Amino acid sequence: MEIRKIVTIVEEIRREAGREVTPPARRAAALAVIRNPFAGRYVEDLTELVDTGAELGTLLGERAVAALGIAPERAESYGKGAIVGFEGELEHAAAILHPKLGKPFRETVGGGKAIIPSAKKMGFPGTELDVPLHYKDAAFVRSHFDAMPVRVYDAPRPDEIVVALVVTDSGRPLPRVGGLTKDEAKKEDGLR
Repeated sequence: MEIRKIVTIVEEIRREAGREVTPPARRAAALAVIRNPFAGRYVEDLTELVDTGAELGTLLGERAVAALGIAPERAESYGKGAIVGFEGELEHAAAILHPKLGKPFRETVGGGKAIIPSAKKMGFPGTELDVPLHYKDAAFVRSHFDAMPVRVYDAPRPDEIVVALVVTDSGRPLPRVGGLTKDEAKKEDGLR
């Protein structure tokens, strides 16, 4: 894996709709801009990118948690995404995000029974990606349905992939649409 740069973004929401958010709702994204080894050509075996996903699950997960300054078990929501430069293909993002990234990412957030929501798209430098989020132990906890927009101003270049992992220490600020709460969740099956 060849990394050109790593970007970390921390967002802290202190006020929403004219009200204080106490404690502030925080989310962090860790992004890696990597060279796409298969840019410009069709390759049947994507194992190299699958293995890259495992490495990035640890590297970016640890950076996102550290950026929040919390213990891993205090992480509440997570999500993942990738933007592929136009000499690549969406399957390159899928190879990174799906087969092996999840297990090491879950380890960096102290567990996680729910599926890790994901997004992928083709793009050019500065393309924004909304990384979907939900509660790490029960996907149906409505207060944690969210997304974090991320972008890197000079990536992806045509032969690059931007990989983003997002971690939060809370749900949305001031949630009030009802549904299953994190305290009610059984946290057994990753759903409820």
